[in-house]
Amino acid sequence: MSMIRAALPADLDAIAALHTRARATYYQGRIPAEAYGGEAELARTREGWSRAVARPGDAGGVLCAERDGEVTGVAAFRTADGETTLTQLHVDPVHWRRGTGAALHAACLDAWRRAGVRRVRLEVYEHNLRAQAFYATHGWLPDPAGARVAGSHRILWLTVGDPSGSGPSGSGPSGE
Repeated sequence: MSMIRAALPADLDAIAALHTRARATYYQGRIPAEAYGGEAELARTREGWSRAVARPGDAGGVLCAERDGEVTGVAAFRTADGETTLTQLHVDPVHWRRGTGAALHAACLDAWRRAGVRRVRLEVYEHNLRAQAFYATHGWLPDPAGARVAGSHRILWLTVGDPSGSGPSGSGPSGE
């Protein structure tokens, strides 16, 4: 089982490399490799994760899944202008189907409930059918207006239930 914890600055290299490997699984053959891989993109990715890890706790969070001292997954969310967004959820492809994504998702749900968040948004790449199935299993629903971002990402929403058990839970069986 993975341990879920807050990401630390010392995790940034591992997070950026994991992010790059995960993105390659759904971008490869669809967009130019330099848009998701290569040294320049890895540096940009690392910088983005650095900003997310440094963000104040009331504005969001970055969580790592760790197994035997190795970062195996990462999730990030942020709240801006009263809207909470799950900005990233990646599992290292060599750790797929081991419950890592489900554990990260559950930890995000716990954080959102503690913060009183009632609804969360995410954008998922239209060709990443694996991620879409995972999110559907966990209660995420397509934007009722069919909204898309830049034509290549679908918008999904999750209603977050309260910790008492009343209302939608936003969780379900593991799709990871």
